[in-house]
Amino acid sequence: MHWKKPLCLALLAASATTALAHGDTEHAPARVKFEQKPWGIAGEARSVRRTIEVKLTDDMRFTPDRVKVKQGETIRFVHKNMGAAMHEFVLGTKAELDEHAALMKKFPGMEHDEPYMAHVPPGQQRELIWTFNRSGDFDFACLLPGHYEAGMRGKVDVTPIASKSSGERAKD
Repeated sequence: MHWKKPLCLALLAASATTALAHGDTEHAPARVKFEQKPWGIAGEARSVRRTIEVKLTDDMRFTPDRVKVKQGETIRFVHKNMGAAMHEFVLGTKAELDEHAALMKKFPGMEHDEPYMAHVPPGQQRELIWTFNRSGDFDFACLLPGHYEAGMRGKVDVTPIASKSSGERAKD
């Protein structure tokens, strides 16, 4: 009988956490994790200098499907689901998105909530704030089963910060 109290507390704590299942329509706001990824880190609202609106449609497309940003820039993405189906916007590298898409096919109800993901119910909008602190070519996609395979993908081109040539000397 001594084990019941810890078990009940553990079950209560587990049910109180907020995680996202792809099929859910409403989610409680989660605490943002500031974890460095190859494509950047979660951004803060006070650092936003530009907003990019992205439309998600049932023809399995993003508009725009190509975004250019500068290294160090913090972007507020406003995702508008123009369709009747649930969609999402997930930032990452192509390899990461490929791997995640394969997992989603195996486990379509997989729960997760990351600051580089926005789950957008039909007719609604969600925001994502991201700091692109690394240059390179990155990707975004809807990883719901069938959406990724249908071509619901896009690109982010992060241009590097211009550096001084080796022949120039910094002014003091």
